[in-house]
Amino acid sequence: MRDTVEALARLIDTPRSVGEVVNVGNTEEISIEALAHLVKQRTRSSSPIEFIPYDQAYEPGFEDMMRRVPSVEKLHALTGFRPQTPLNEIIDRVTTYFQSKSEPARQTATSAV
Repeated sequence: MRDTVEALARLIDTPRSVGEVVNVGNTEEISIEALAHLVKQRTRSSSPIEFIPYDQAYEPGFEDMMRRVPSVEKLHALTGFRPQTPLNEIIDRVTTYFQSKSEPARQTATSAV
């Protein structure tokens, strides 16, 4: 989120970016399966990874890219900025955020017993 906000703030201040389509995402290429394993590892989760057939995961006629290779060259050319937060840090920050949000709910449930 930090990199996205920084990129958007810079694009807003860059008149040449008006009307342009600009990737502001992370530049680390990773498959969905590898991402699932990485999230499990970083969160120490024992949850199973379930594989769902493509035709069950998407509506008829939907076509997804089989491989995504993010490029932030246009972002850099327009603003001089490149996202810098490593994927592991993003996962850790998201995990911490959701754990902190669920903590009050746990405390409330425990004190109600």
